[in-house]
Amino acid sequence: MAGQLIQVNRAYLSSPASSLAITGIDTDDVYMVTIKDLQPDTTNQVYPYMRFLESGTANTSANYDMAYKTLKSAVAFANYSLANNTAAVLLSEQIGTVTQEKFNGIMYIYNANNSSEYTFYTLESTALDHNSNHLGSQGGAVLTVTSAVNGIDVILQGGANIKAGCELVLYKVV
Repeated sequence: MAGQLIQVNRAYLSSPASSLAITGIDTDDVYMVTIKDLQPDTTNQVYPYMRFLESGTANTSANYDMAYKTLKSAVAFANYSLANNTAAVLLSEQIGTVTQEKFNGIMYIYNANNSSEYTFYTLESTALDHNSNHLGSQGGAVLTVTSAVNGIDVILQGGANIKAGCELVLYKVV
């Protein structure tokens, strides 16, 4: 990666919604997505998820594998992994509606526009969980089918609405 970021697209929730999607991946370059202030709109504690978009439609096949190292302030560090999921889990803990319980992260996406390669991402994130304990994660996920991906869709467990104010920004790394 050479290191220059060119903003491609921005998605912002002005009112609660069940998902927030961003598109604009159309080359074989590496892309970066920032996720800011992801939080549920209800009092439920839920896990945040991400799905890749193919021609603007979320891939919901059971082909997402992921692994993270989670650094927790309240308890011991932990390893977290899942295979054959219908979405990539972004955080190993649930988030809720307390003001500071927000997920924030930076994701680098690779091979997205290449229909003959698996698309994968690396992620560094920080959040406060449903008990207001700080945690950070570093890891990644892979979509274990070959397809051309043009964006991502962020959702919450059980179809919970995302609170207004969440923002995704897509950059091309050149």
